[in-house]
Amino acid sequence: MNKKQRAFLKWAGGKFKLVDAITRHLPPGQRLVEPFVGAGSVFLNTDYPNYLLCDINQDLIDLYQIIQREPERYIGAVGELFVPAMNASEAFYRVRDKFNRSRSAFDRAVSFLYLNRHGFNGLCRYNRRGAFNVPFGSYKKPYFPEQEIRAFAQKAARAEFVCTGYEQAFAQIQSGDVVYCDPPYAPLSTTASFTTYVGAGFSLDDQAILARCSRTTALDMGIPVVISNHDIALTRELYRGAKMETVSVQRNISQKGSARNKVNELIALYDHTYPRELAEL
Repeated sequence: MNKKQRAFLKWAGGKFKLVDAITRHLPPGQRLVEPFVGAGSVFLNTDYPNYLLCDINQDLIDLYQIIQREPERYIGAVGELFVPAMNASEAFYRVRDKFNRSRSAFDRAVSFLYLNRHGFNGLCRYNRRGAFNVPFGSYKKPYFPEQEIRAFAQKAARAEFVCTGYEQAFAQIQSGDVVYCDPPYAPLSTTASFTTYVGAGFSLDDQAILARCSRTTALDMGIPVVISNHDIALTRELYRGAKMETVSVQRNISQKGSARNKVNELIALYDHTYPRELAEL
């Protein structure tokens, strides 16, 4: 059994722990399409000939494209920030301010990884003005993921990275594709909503639209679509008729370790067996 490859980014909702369960539902194909690539754990731990990897976070896509084109230059530049003198509150807020003022994609990509590894819980959060506002994390020795970056760069030779929304990503799907969707999860309760994405977030309407895009793609194009989400009444209703599996996963968002309880997550597969009469309801 091959060792699983970790992403070089810390990421709220990252799929490293769920990779085995997800890949059980992903059939063979010529290209894997991910409308919500995030940290890329599914990309890194599958073996498709090609990948179309999308996200609405421009900083994330710029970072991936830069590592794809010039990994050695990037590793050299970002490695200079992973030194003891930079693991301090003053240095962190200086880099964060520089990141928010910079218009250079390369400079922002360098700062992005530093902020990701030195910021609180690896969160990626922006305010309404588009400024990154995650506070300092106060970690003893943040890890510099050099080998993980190199592994990502090697795999990225097969990938196309695009900054776009999920509906536009679905519009690029073609024969031979397989689709995996990891949207911002539906809240477990009305007080538990947590969004790491830029802009206005991912609404309940978006959850329903994504489900509709998935089933019509499976029915009309014969292309399988896998979605992961919280296992709650809402998602079971939205994905009604799809093949479902429940997986128990440790949550890593809570600040207190004692509050990081396991929750049930749902993996839903739409394929050619989806009941057409349900799609027409």
